[in-house]
Amino acid sequence: MECLEKPIWNNKTWEAVKSLKIQSPSPVVYRQIVRNWDSIAKPLDGMGYFETLTAQIGAIQGTEQIDISKRAVIIMCADNGIVEEGISQTGQEVTFTVMKNMAIQQSSVGKMAKAIGVDTIPVDIGVNCEEQVPGVLQRKIRMGTRNFNIEPAMTEEETAQAIFTGIEIVSACKEKGYKILATGEMGIGNTTTSSAMTVAFLDCDVAEVTGRGAGLSDEKLIHKQQIVKEAIDKYDLRKGDAFQILRTVGGLDLAGLVGVCIGGALYHVPVVLDGVISLAAALAAEQMVPGVKAYLIPSHKGKEPAVEKLLNRLGFTPVIHGAMALGEGTGAVMMFSLLDMALCIYGDGVTFSDMKIEQYERFQ
Repeated sequence: MECLEKPIWNNKTWEAVKSLKIQSPSPVVYRQIVRNWDSIAKPLDGMGYFETLTAQIGAIQGTEQIDISKRAVIIMCADNGIVEEGISQTGQEVTFTVMKNMAIQQSSVGKMAKAIGVDTIPVDIGVNCEEQVPGVLQRKIRMGTRNFNIEPAMTEEETAQAIFTGIEIVSACKEKGYKILATGEMGIGNTTTSSAMTVAFLDCDVAEVTGRGAGLSDEKLIHKQQIVKEAIDKYDLRKGDAFQILRTVGGLDLAGLVGVCIGGALYHVPVVLDGVISLAAALAAEQMVPGVKAYLIPSHKGKEPAVEKLLNRLGFTPVIHGAMALGEGTGAVMMFSLLDMALCIYGDGVTFSDMKIEQYERFQ
């Protein structure tokens, strides 16, 4: 599966996911971009993490001429059966309502994306409705997941199909000339699914990583944590592999984002991550297909308690510390503006040679 220019996925299974191989980004290009940064008239590492992040992007694209001019946020929308257990303030109908607003760029992420020239690609991968919304990419696998308090959220076939849906959307974006992508999501109940996955991945205490989501009372938070704990114990997920964890307590939106992360690595398209949901998907993707995380860019440190632990496990350092918890891909889209500003220095900065002064030397 190394030649993926025009893939035909005849076998959308867990075995097919495991067979995927990731080629590392170019270390030669990475080092050259770092040298280019050093030639710009500023203190060494004066742009901090933006120097290494842009070097990573260039290494992924395979060129020193970094281009992120055409970009999009892929927003996976799906409902979660666990909402039946009262773990959210709102019902599933909100997922559909917000998705309709995403279709016309009237949700939060749509307004932000429009302001900075980012395309939005809302995807119905599992919203619990029959209506097809114009402006939404129709990739529905089923009308919401099952209630994982009763049975696993998805079958193996549904989980694999969702993963390959994400991969195929990245493939289509690559063909259309997109240079960088961001992850977004919409699905009432998905802080519960991402928290459950985090507990299983990191083998940590439920209360450490299960937060209030859109805003739960103390009583509701305790109930949410209990639901997560019972599921982890019921399915013995602390010993499970990433695919088992995802299909058992994850969601179709999360599985689709796993595919976006893997697709970015397969097609050499950098993917900017958002908050806790996309971080949980990123960790799942890395565990399923090692090497994926080299293609992922962190954006912000959200306020959900699982975020810091997921970032640490992935080895990521986000540059935005805004305690955001809006979701939809808003933090990832915000990151595009910061990358634009960094690249205006990289691409058109005054060099030491221009100023006819001696360049700083590295001594370590």
